[in-house]
Amino acid sequence: MTTVDAIVLAGGRATRMGGVDKPAIAVGGRAMLNVALDAVAGCVRTVVVGPHRPELAPEIRQVQEVPAGAGPVAAVACGMRALQECDFPADLVVVLAADLPFLTPAAVDELIEHATTSEADAVFAADESGRPQYLVGVWRRAALLAALQQLDSVTNQPMKALVPVGTMMVPLAGIADCDTPEQVRAAQAAVPPLPLDRARTVLSTDITRLPVHEARPAAVRGATLAEPLRAEAPLPRFDVSAMDGYAVAGAEPWRLRRDVGFAGGERPVGLLPGEAVRIATGAHIPEGTDAVVRDEFVRLDDGVLHRLPDTPVRDDVRRRGEDWHIGDIVATAGTPVTAALISVATAAEVGAVRVRGPVRARIIMTGDEIRSAGPLREGQTRDSVGPVLPDLLAWHGIEASDRVHLRDTPNGFDEVLTAASDDHLLVIVGATGGGAADQLRAALDRARARILVHRLRLRPGGSTVVAELPGGPVVLGLPGNPYAAVATLCALAPAVVAGLTGRAPGRIRTGPLHNAGAISGPVPRIVPARTGADGGWIGDVHIRTAHLAGLLDRDGLVVVPPHATDGALVEYLPLPV
Repeated sequence: MTTVDAIVLAGGRATRMGGVDKPAIAVGGRAMLNVALDAVAGCVRTVVVGPHRPELAPEIRQVQEVPAGAGPVAAVACGMRALQECDFPADLVVVLAADLPFLTPAAVDELIEHATTSEADAVFAADESGRPQYLVGVWRRAALLAALQQLDSVTNQPMKALVPVGTMMVPLAGIADCDTPEQVRAAQAAVPPLPLDRARTVLSTDITRLPVHEARPAAVRGATLAEPLRAEAPLPRFDVSAMDGYAVAGAEPWRLRRDVGFAGGERPVGLLPGEAVRIATGAHIPEGTDAVVRDEFVRLDDGVLHRLPDTPVRDDVRRRGEDWHIGDIVATAGTPVTAALISVATAAEVGAVRVRGPVRARIIMTGDEIRSAGPLREGQTRDSVGPVLPDLLAWHGIEASDRVHLRDTPNGFDEVLTAASDDHLLVIVGATGGGAADQLRAALDRARARILVHRLRLRPGGSTVVAELPGGPVVLGLPGNPYAAVATLCALAPAVVAGLTGRAPGRIRTGPLHNAGAISGPVPRIVPARTGADGGWIGDVHIRTAHLAGLLDRDGLVVVPPHATDGALVEYLPLPV
């Protein structure tokens, strides 16, 4: 059986990319290095040549050519030395560059198949124009070693210097490489935007969870339980009256004693058969009680209590542990810490909980054209969304720690993305598109961010980008128009919180949109809506994105699927009041 090893070249100077870490650039939500590693996942061993990357799996061997950046042949030679040190080197060696955003495992498998069934020393891919790609190939190990040994020096040699006479070219689609920023942007633009449902799934499952910590429930409102909440005391702690009435023993009639049982007071002495005692809601019932009969079900005649005819016979006693016993789970992991949970924890005598969060966010407003305070200069407009973002974030359980304004400069985001911070989330408004002043995506590449959502299939909101910086925080890049920013935040914030804290997914609210046909188009839309007189919703056909006037007198937002007809079920997102 033919065995295959792999060498992935993930170094180089990337001079035409301004020295950026090219393999870490994400296209379609995946770093190009990860694309290459996925393509060779079936190989016995994989060696990555380049700077050390702590995020790689431990079974992947990492080496660095000396000197670093000495060219592809030097990198291949370094990778081969690492493979030769292994027991039982494979028959074939895949050699790949980590700048192929659309490479697939099927393409590599096809090259391996040709190398296995032919006598060629090396099999290379040819792109759509017929140009050979010498860094997308499969070599016979002996042939590659021989080619390296015949060179006087491997430093700064082109790959052509290695190519043997006996080669085969296999035309393959999707093997275009990215050597320039323009090619990267073109590749990123060619990737279809993510549907909203898919984007939410990626965010809720792929974001790195926040660490678990212990705190008083009331101090971490908005956090999420990392472990089940277990009762530390039963509820009720003892048998108590569920109503104002009488504790009775035995069969009626009952002789009423003079003492009274009050909630929080001393427990009345035990009842004998035929006795009754006045008792208040929540009071500890006396020993010997057979039932509590509420006031409206009895009459009192000369100190003797009788049940009224035709009244139901029931026992209005709450028994010890009726709601929960010690150790019972009263809230599962993934439950948000809300007012209700804080109350339940208090009733269950739980003084501390293990949680993730709450999520803390820094807001960054971008653009030379916006101004938050002071007189407007020519060409400027007022920042009308920044002041309300803290309230909108709080609605989704996110605490806003700070809000700053960032000017349009080529490297303005670099400092923002690399600054030390305790924030878990950076909410950036603007600079997400492809315009001359939109610098966020390039800065994310330079920061080696892991792109989770590269674009969104939603109008407005298509330019949205979500990424995770090495070691955090998460970056939520929203469109610059106020309505687009708010609508996209409402659509994605719950999934971001779920990803960071492990919160269980909430229930999606749906209902009929009476005028869906007038709103829908080829792309999903998110529009303001009001509640219809007979239920369901009526959405706004026309919206203006430069302000939030469209949210006045509206009950929420609706997500309208493509080509929907009147009465179609749509998702409803309530707006904060």
